[in-house]
Amino acid sequence: MSERIRVVSPVDGRIVAERALADGAAIAALLARARAAQAAWKQVPLAERQAIASRFVEAFEACAPEVAREITLQMGRPIAHSPGEVRGLAERARAMTALAPEALADVVPPPKPGFTRFVRREPLGVVLVIAPWNYPYLTAVNAVVPAILAGNAVILRHSAQTPLCAERFDEAFRAAGLPSGAFQVLHCDHAAALRLIASDGIDFVAFTGSVDGGHAVTRAAAARFIGTGLELGGKDPAYVRSDAHFDDAVAQLVDGAFFNAGQSCCGIERIYVHQDVYGRFVDAYAEAVRAYRLGDPLDPATTLGPMVRASAAQLVRDQIAEAIGRGARALIDSKVFPRDAAGTPYLAPQVLVDVDHSMRVMTEESFGPVVGIARVASDDEAVAQMNDSRFGLTACVWTQDEAGGLALGARVDTGTFFVNRCDYLDPMLAWTGVKDSGRGCTLSRIGFEPLTRPKSFHARRVRA
Repeated sequence: MSERIRVVSPVDGRIVAERALADGAAIAALLARARAAQAAWKQVPLAERQAIASRFVEAFEACAPEVAREITLQMGRPIAHSPGEVRGLAERARAMTALAPEALADVVPPPKPGFTRFVRREPLGVVLVIAPWNYPYLTAVNAVVPAILAGNAVILRHSAQTPLCAERFDEAFRAAGLPSGAFQVLHCDHAAALRLIASDGIDFVAFTGSVDGGHAVTRAAAARFIGTGLELGGKDPAYVRSDAHFDDAVAQLVDGAFFNAGQSCCGIERIYVHQDVYGRFVDAYAEAVRAYRLGDPLDPATTLGPMVRASAAQLVRDQIAEAIGRGARALIDSKVFPRDAAGTPYLAPQVLVDVDHSMRVMTEESFGPVVGIARVASDDEAVAQMNDSRFGLTACVWTQDEAGGLALGARVDTGTFFVNRCDYLDPMLAWTGVKDSGRGCTLSRIGFEPLTRPKSFHARRVRA
């Protein structure tokens, strides 16, 4: 009897789905289908690939209410927020579809008499996409759609918490008319996924997940000359300058820290505030956080749902307790949130002050509804604190001086730097990280490059 995965909903412990895990023979057959399909798919003209990608989006949007409810049941996001992921997938997929002709066009050098020269972007072959549960569609679409547009076949191995999301991709591609085998879903355990990476047949791995997971993927691919794209952890900082648009900074940074119960790679996890506005900012920020409603995410009035599992919530509880033990002060009384209960995924939001970098809550990824706020005396101190991290996914500054904000961004070690914005991916800009936040790139024109290889053509004309 084959092993199975059971999706336990953080909402109420119900079993949402159960799927058999593929064994070695099934994985080998799936890979063979992908390689056969890719040989034909790469010959399909780009305009036709674009048309299929567009129909994929339409098919996906057609089942938006069902998709949103499935997101909530599988990982706990409030139903009031889940439809935003459907809209986000559509935005990114359409943007990448429109970018494809430019991104995949031949690179033609200046003319040289007697020669025809150009560089063509060839598909790699079979791309394995390993996607997480926290933004199950937005993380996957970044690699899936450009890989398909570039002429690759794709195998999507989704988190065991969100297998239905992979199947929704499959349904939409089938409805769009993508040839059989060009996109396939693989339900397998971590060990099987690593064996697949290490074996012949996979030509690129796009992985989104933990730092430890990124190391495992890198080790599995090390014996083969294949590329890997790694989007890993984050401990993303914000800096509020004294000239910030105050109300906007408070509102946006509360949302940036607590949306999706803080379970976002690019969510705000630490805030540095200039001493001139620190006290006022902390008071306003805590007051805004107290307005959240923690509860059943299927209730449209809920604004903060459970974390994905009780163990994840316990990690955050442990970080909070350690920080308080080291002198931090908690500004939110968890009793205001009666659904909060130890041993469950339901966790009240928390704001900590009097924090420093000796505390894990300011240095290690929390991935939950907690944020630390620290006072700084200058831009230089803020930059030093922001850079004092092994992560570097996004960072942001809040100021009315755009030029000054951009100048600060040049000094911060990060993949994306925002001025007066946070926790957002623009599909026209490269999505990448530095340090332990990973390597490689998705989105934008540049995001197509890791999914193709350059092939040079050089013809000399011979006169009779």
